Amino acid sequence: MKSVIFALAAGSAAAFAPVVVQKATTSLHAFESELGVQEPLGFYDPLGLLDDADQERFDRLRYVELKHGRISQLAFLGNIITRAGVKLPGNIDYEGTTFESIPNGWAAVGAIPSAGIAQIVLLVGFLELAVMKDVSGDAEFPGDFRNGFLDYGWDDFDEETKLFKRGVELNNGRAAMFGILGLMVHEQLGGTLPIVGPM
Repeated sequence: MKSVIFALAAGSAAAFAPVVVQKATTSLHAFESELGVQEPLGFYDPLGLLDDADQERFDRLRYVELKHGRISQLAFLGNIITRAGVKLPGNIDYEGTTFESIPNGWAAVGAIPSAGIAQIVLLVGFLELAVMKDVSGDAEFPGDFRNGFLDYGWDDFDEETKLFKRGVELNNGRAAMFGILGLMVHEQLGGTLPIVGPM
């Protein structure tokens, strides 16, 4: 009986003993100092998209992240603006369908005439294939589409300011991706949201 009690006491004491954990090394350390790695998450890649990735793969994913962030910022702002009642004047087609008659959110997709959808698809295709890319090869970073034409004073900024502004764009895009996703989910759930109003 004494040996059983001693074994139980020794076993329970071992539960509180420190355990040496081996540190795992991965190829992810190569990207832990990149722009966008910040507190509280640090380097966050839950899907393992950068496992064994090289710089070219990272740059491609960063480009896609920036692109989706920019689109999400436009989508979020467009959703808020139209829900506030601000619509374009005039008609969307020759049949007399007014912009004012187009509903908000997902309902707008079904209400836009097919010729309007075709115009949107053609415009987006043109922008994607001819405008929103590094045509000149002078890009300083993934997502730099100035092409030696648009500058807005970028070349006058010091390197610290450039990194700050790129970080702001990256974080605003990340927030907008969650924002538009939240608006789409709440639209399906119904109800009202502060500032946005009825969904």
